[in-house]
Amino acid sequence: MKNILCIGEALIDMICTDKGAALSDGNHFLKKAGGAPMNVAAAIAALGGKVSVAAKVGHDPFGKHLIEVLNDFKVDTTHVITSPEHFTTFAFVSLMENGERDFYFNRGADGMLNDDEVSAIDVNQFSIAHFGSATGFLPGPLQEAYQHLLQRAKKNGLFISFDPNYRQLLFGDNQPEFIRRSWAFIKNSDFVKVSDEEAMMITSSASVEEAMHNFFSESAAVFAITIGKEGTLLGCKGKTILVPSIEINPIDTTGAGDAFVGAVLYQLSEYTPEEIRVMVETHWINIFKNANKAGARTCEFMGAMEAFKHLSGDILRQ
Repeated sequence: MKNILCIGEALIDMICTDKGAALSDGNHFLKKAGGAPMNVAAAIAALGGKVSVAAKVGHDPFGKHLIEVLNDFKVDTTHVITSPEHFTTFAFVSLMENGERDFYFNRGADGMLNDDEVSAIDVNQFSIAHFGSATGFLPGPLQEAYQHLLQRAKKNGLFISFDPNYRQLLFGDNQPEFIRRSWAFIKNSDFVKVSDEEAMMITSSASVEEAMHNFFSESAAVFAITIGKEGTLLGCKGKTILVPSIEINPIDTTGAGDAFVGAVLYQLSEYTPEEIRVMVETHWINIFKNANKAGARTCEFMGAMEAFKHLSGDILRQ
């Protein structure tokens, strides 16, 4: 089993539990450890994989909580920097009666991870590097550190995984910048996971099939386009194949995509990057089937990290 490195946001999700209330009117909030790359790392570790995270948190109770949660999952936090100058990042969210989200992002330490700090990471300890958060494309030191680590990982032959995790509430009118930076990563990645909405947005396509065709024209990566309960579209060596999911009674879809990515990377960590790059489509179909199971099972529990506690390698073998 090879080592996996996940880099990006580490934050606290503050979820308003007052149904339908705007954040300004909410009185009750539930604290949850979050950040897409942290979720992926927790899922990998829960399945039995070896994984480290590179991130920055504040020297405060919330940064301590994030590290403790990751350690409980057996995630290596050696490369989590604790900053005395910056507070831990918060994301406040409330689900309104009309289905829209009231969202406020209070960015702190996670965006301050810099080039010098990621340069201290020995990338040769890892076989896979996963880049998985839209916050890595926001202005600031993390944006440069992201690009720097991508270049080093690529130069040293690591298998590159990318999940853009687009958040409209973060980028607003600056969507073109997000798309431009996403393409830079897509062209340098070996595996790319996107939702159906992200795929069509990034490629300016009218359908996921058209989006996959556009991805093929620009990148040799293996693609996963998640399409909800129907499953996942696998794009491999110019072919597009629907890999169906399993039937469940969903409770909460939070973290399903991160569980899918974690399960893919966990399975790939049994091989060298060179072995992965020559895998045939039948092997990828099996990997996606198992990853769909992990994503679906996550939906049977409330909250991403809580759901990951119920993941194990046995789920993939069922």
